[in-house]
Amino acid sequence: MSKALSASLSALFTLLTASAGHAATALKDGDIIFHTSRSTQSLAVQRATGSRYSHMGIVLLREGKPYVFEAVSTVRYTPLAQWTARGNGGRYVVKRLRDADTRLTPGAVARLHARTSDFAGRPYDLTFEWSDSRIYCSELVWKLYDRALGVRIGELQKIRSFNLADPAVRTKMRERYGDAVPMDEPVISPVAMFDSPLLVTVESR
Repeated sequence: MSKALSASLSALFTLLTASAGHAATALKDGDIIFHTSRSTQSLAVQRATGSRYSHMGIVLLREGKPYVFEAVSTVRYTPLAQWTARGNGGRYVVKRLRDADTRLTPGAVARLHARTSDFAGRPYDLTFEWSDSRIYCSELVWKLYDRALGVRIGELQKIRSFNLADPAVRTKMRERYGDAVPMDEPVISPVAMFDSPLLVTVESR
């Protein structure tokens, strides 16, 4: 191998390595990340809400490394790579506040981190109630932003406003509620947050 070719390959490898490292560290505190879950309720959530994405969390850095603070079996921190690997095909979308440069000050980020203690360890909410005793994924991110920063991302809806006629949705609703569906329970869906004009997409894979 010629010295010129060896130098070119070395430079290309360095560039690719640097790019990969940049992609891995580009996410910031407060970013909101979405993927299509492979959980048993994912299809029902997608069909009820008309959304491709059925699970979400908030990116928070711990010792400089990105984690996703999410509601699964319990509310917890999950390393970013582990979180993205759980999604269908490893695909995900990251969104950020449109005015993040001015709104997500060091003090604001500190408040986001501090308010995680309100929810950490709470069990997952299978019936999507608007209380803090149990928490589902979009509820966690919505309440964290609301309580830490006073920012409400996405409009709340009532259960009755979703597509409840779909067979997959009806089956899941029957499992969770029987015949007593709380039609007027307020709910925040992943798609309501995904479509919020307060957010812009910063990464899609």
